[in-house]
Amino acid sequence: MRVIETDRLRLRPHVADDLAASFAMWSDPLVFAHILAAASTEAQSWSRILGYAGHWALEKFGYWAVEERSTGDFVGEIGFADFKRDITPSIRGLPEMGWVLASAHHGKGYATEGVRAALAWADQHLPSGRTVCLIDPDNAASIHVAEKAGYRLAHVTNYNNAPTHMFERARFAT
Repeated sequence: MRVIETDRLRLRPHVADDLAASFAMWSDPLVFAHILAAASTEAQSWSRILGYAGHWALEKFGYWAVEERSTGDFVGEIGFADFKRDITPSIRGLPEMGWVLASAHHGKGYATEGVRAALAWADQHLPSGRTVCLIDPDNAASIHVAEKAGYRLAHVTNYNNAPTHMFERARFAT
């Protein structure tokens, strides 16, 4: 897995020491409100980190831990996964883009900066010609990030008995 640096961020592999910050992030209602039904437990946060590592090992893509370059502070997690979701239309086999930032880092443009960097990596390294992302229709901030990164609404569907917007993005010419 490659480390990616932007002007303000470093996207790097997760390490065991990321658990406390990741758990704090996934326990924050401002963070999980549009993603999960309830806060993550420490065990769920640890399983998530292990799953990220597993994606890199098995799929050759996954999630990066995101940190501020200037401080080393944990900002969040950005990357790709194939969660084998039971959703229509099926997205199995397609890299699903996702991002989550600790609430202390909301509103700074970090999501857009990190997502664009991850997508630039994807355009060079992923065999798929497109990626998707699923966003709660009430999550205006994430929809804005997706659209700035080149995603377009492709389907209105349901996931886990909740309305979900499925966005798609074609690979940019490289």
